[in-house]
Amino acid sequence: MKKGKVDALLGIVFGDEGKGKVVDVFTPEYDVVARFAGGPNAGHTIIFEGKKFVLRSIPSGIFAKDKVNIIGNGCVIAPDLFMAEAKELEAAGYDLKGRLHISKRAHLILPTHRVLDRAYEAAKGKAKVGTTGKGIGPTYSDKAARIGLRVGDILDRFEEKYAALKARHKQILKDLHYTDYDITDEEKLWLEGVEYLRGFHLTDTEIEINRYLKEGKNVLAEGAQGTMLDIDHGTYPFVSSSNTTSGGVCTGLGVGPTDIREVFGIFKAYSTRVGSGPFPVELFDETGDTLREVGHEYGAVTGRNRRCGWVDLVALKYAIMINGVTQLIMMKSDVMNDFETIRVATAYEIGGRTTSEFPYEITGDLRPVYTEFEGWKCDLRRYGSYEEFPEAFKRYVEFIERQTGVPVKIISVGPDRGETIVR
Repeated sequence: MKKGKVDALLGIVFGDEGKGKVVDVFTPEYDVVARFAGGPNAGHTIIFEGKKFVLRSIPSGIFAKDKVNIIGNGCVIAPDLFMAEAKELEAAGYDLKGRLHISKRAHLILPTHRVLDRAYEAAKGKAKVGTTGKGIGPTYSDKAARIGLRVGDILDRFEEKYAALKARHKQILKDLHYTDYDITDEEKLWLEGVEYLRGFHLTDTEIEINRYLKEGKNVLAEGAQGTMLDIDHGTYPFVSSSNTTSGGVCTGLGVGPTDIREVFGIFKAYSTRVGSGPFPVELFDETGDTLREVGHEYGAVTGRNRRCGWVDLVALKYAIMINGVTQLIMMKSDVMNDFETIRVATAYEIGGRTTSEFPYEITGDLRPVYTEFEGWKCDLRRYGSYEEFPEAFKRYVEFIERQTGVPVKIISVGPDRGETIVR
């Protein structure tokens, strides 16, 4: 029997590209959909049949009722938020208990992790990272410090382990002079979430996934955030706390690099970023406001305004290199339907020199170098194939292909799963 393969679906700039919609579209081609990194700070919005769903921890393949969905060991889980998300899906008619498998090695986000998140941000003053406050960073910190609480721990001496880690966190908060907090109600709901979590299939998902592959089944690895938020390769320290790149697929699911077949890189036809950190192509004018309003660029989880700008090919090519991207997927092309002129950053000017390589650090004297394109000035949603698209739009797409050396295989022209053009 031919061994199955893993395909990775990754955000390759700053996240928020619409990964959830594409996973939903791709799911029929796979047997398993698996999340490999991140936690409930990443919201994947899916719209179909007039309904809107926001997934935070549960893989976006959950809407296909014959597929296995896995939360891998590289993820972090907040039991209370997971319970709320799962119950919302169950109320909508989706049975999760038999189809959602959760790694016993995934780490748990405690209520005190969220307090620590706020305390650490407050201590940074003007150097705030712009965290969502969901406790993600402190949870991964405990993982690296080898003191974290894992999903498997809720099955054995849980109360003892939980009390010890909570006491440790409270001591840290005391040392930080951060004492104005009360987790009583939050903790009650969190413990209810732990009990709810016990009702799911908690297992060694790395063994399970490799068994599926041996059986010839194919796995879609669903990414969270984007490459420029990767803890190693992103715009540190304004990054997430996990490996959001294709390398994170191997560590976050327990599969070998030779098991990965295709790496799909998702990006928008323009750029966005949430929170603090460098964003060279950011627009502070009416164009930026228009992108935000037309594109509904507000965080699915936090509701925060997203910063908007043009496509940054320097960052895009860097991300393609880091991930080994084999196919590109361009999202939200329709947002710029009415633009007269569209720009693309092809290089940076830094200290009087021009470079097309992404730098170690982005400083205040960096200026993007732009190439301008004529807008397509029409509604892309009325076209059913790439051949039908206007020439101005095709010139834009094909310029990105030439610059990156990677084909744009899928183009999204609207939020519905049906508004997806495959070349």
